[in-house]
Amino acid sequence: MSFLGLALFLLIGGMAFWMLVFLMGFILPFWITLGVFQQLQPKKIFEDDEAAE
Repeated sequence: MSFLGLALFLLIGGMAFWMLVFLMGFILPFWITLGVFQQLQPKKIFEDDEAAE
């Protein structure tokens, strides 16, 4: 019975490890890239209706 506990522990640990590999390898760079592009976009100042006319 202890073999099943060890196997379950290794299975959950392996899934957690590969989830961290996925997060660090794909999601984190994607998130950083989106943040950089958002910072590079010019800020919109609220439009003045009188200036448009």
